[in-house]
Amino acid sequence: MTAGERLIPKHGGYRRLKSFRMAQLVYDLTVRFCSLYIDRRSRTHDQMVQAARSGVQNIAEGSVASGTSRKFELKLTSVARASLEELRLDYQDFLRQRGLPEWAPEHPALKRFRAKRCSSLQEVRAWIEDEQGRTRTDTDTHGQETGPHLSVSVPGGPCSSVFSSVLAANAALSLLNLCCYLLDRQLAAQARSFEEEGGFTERLYRVRSQRRRRGE
Repeated sequence: MTAGERLIPKHGGYRRLKSFRMAQLVYDLTVRFCSLYIDRRSRTHDQMVQAARSGVQNIAEGSVASGTSRKFELKLTSVARASLEELRLDYQDFLRQRGLPEWAPEHPALKRFRAKRCSSLQEVRAWIEDEQGRTRTDTDTHGQETGPHLSVSVPGGPCSSVFSSVLAANAALSLLNLCCYLLDRQLAAQARSFEEEGGFTERLYRVRSQRRRRGE
């Protein structure tokens, strides 16, 4: 216990968390992705959007709740992590069920995507447009890939909806991989803090004991 420990410590700074910013970008991208490539009448459409939203909302709620309940913070952060894992599987299913490629981290396009460090949906869309431009000269007259860049035949050429969905889905998966990694670290740090310092009940006891010793 430190001198002058506060009963309710600083909390709620979720907007500064990189995990929150990444989850928010994934949410924005998922809303856009589902509006373009997933039937609005399907359960998958709603489930993907809700899973993305759950990731954002639970990170924020857990951060705010940490002032009085680290146990609740852990629970909500864990819910956010599980929701984003569900969303990651949905994107992988989208690609697999359509015979489209899930790119490895070493794929040149994904390397360029990570290098851009996109922080907004507009920046992701700009990357997609740039990748479409890069592949125009790499396809034959039938819209078939002639080099190793895409590793998939694209009906209608590199600017087709199919190609756009491949780019968008792989971008989302790259962001989700980073976000899930950050949340795993966040959960580990929260667990250590809970083990070492306890929760609200333990803090209340320490603050009361400190005040009694000071004669307050």
